[in-house]
Amino acid sequence: MDARSAFDDAALERSAMDVLDANWTGSATVPAVGRYPHQWSWDSAFVAIGLARRRWSRACAELLHLFAAQWSTGMVPHIVFDRATGEAYYPGPSLWRSGDCSAAPHGVLTSGLVQPPLQACAVWWIWRYAADRDDALGFVRRAWPSLVAQHDYLTSVRDLGGGGLAAIVHPWESGLDDSPVWDAPLAALPVVRYAYALDEWQSDSHHDRYVWLAVRYRDSGYAAGYLRDEHPFAVEDPMFNGIWLASCMALAGLADVIGADHTPFHESADRIRRALIDRLWNGAFYARDLRAGHLIPIRTVGGFGPLLDPGMPAAIVTVLIQSLESRFLGPSGYPVPSCEVRALEFDRSTYWRGPSWVNTNWLLWQAAVLHGLEGLESMLAASTLRLVRQAGFRECFDPFDGMGRGCRDFSWSAALTLDLLAR
Repeated sequence: MDARSAFDDAALERSAMDVLDANWTGSATVPAVGRYPHQWSWDSAFVAIGLARRRWSRACAELLHLFAAQWSTGMVPHIVFDRATGEAYYPGPSLWRSGDCSAAPHGVLTSGLVQPPLQACAVWWIWRYAADRDDALGFVRRAWPSLVAQHDYLTSVRDLGGGGLAAIVHPWESGLDDSPVWDAPLAALPVVRYAYALDEWQSDSHHDRYVWLAVRYRDSGYAAGYLRDEHPFAVEDPMFNGIWLASCMALAGLADVIGADHTPFHESADRIRRALIDRLWNGAFYARDLRAGHLIPIRTVGGFGPLLDPGMPAAIVTVLIQSLESRFLGPSGYPVPSCEVRALEFDRSTYWRGPSWVNTNWLLWQAAVLHGLEGLESMLAASTLRLVRQAGFRECFDPFDGMGRGCRDFSWSAALTLDLLAR
């Protein structure tokens, strides 16, 4: 590394830490001040990964604050609300009414949904980069019951299709909220006559249906039986399940750290791998609409989630990488567009329908590392760092010209930049 690039990297690292410091509330990191004033589940996992080498204690605190909001069912909620700014974000605590549910933690306001279960991977990162092994062992032991309960919840409550995969019951649970993959399942719902923004003149929209789904689930008392028998949105998503498989592998490693039995987690990873191939593979990984009973034939960045499995068969990995290079990377200037560029649903300016995101770039970079794809690994790291150098730590980026989109000073963009710089 020459002196100039070392200087640039140091400056970028300082800028990233400035963003994370500004977004730190004293107990958790918000994705962006003002726009997203609460703690989000998988955002915090990415933040903890980015801080693991630099602010180790704060990385631990980030996850422990999230785990303190875990429900007795094992569900880790996708939002933990800050009481001071609760209704500044819609939908806020008054819609979710977690306090009315006996399974919710006392004195903590949360949503009733989940997000991709990346927390075990984040705990593994914290263990891996700890300077003091005794402190790290203590943290792993403290986090362990929450991680196991989260895993058990997904296994026992969310296998709605009976095939070994976890189903998401709302687009917000995917983390890829506005992906075109959800268009058909949402279109199958009844017409909704109230508006997402509570504007009585706005007619039916996808975001109205997002709220309608959340309200129906809430009014069931967040009951597992309701999800199984009545809830109209149930989708097996390859990104969500690819991350779950990666977390099973992380749990197996953490079990060895604390002297627990790793066998159940390897067995879970094997089960998820088989189910991904049996249920979601058709020349690519597609989401399965459980209510309609078929795959959703749209290629998005979510279809590469199973690459996070180090045991994915080599033939499938080869096909996926060819698809990534020809359908996503080839036509765009900045990786990785969130939807196949030539798809009718592609929209370079709408969240998760086209823009590139640092977090999915980072996940694919991890996949490239796992599978020894050095060229792809180097390209993804360099291109992602080029995005943030040019446009700052934006929420997402135009995949053609690299222009920043969404809010500024976005936490996971800053945190994962730190991890890319470190390696």
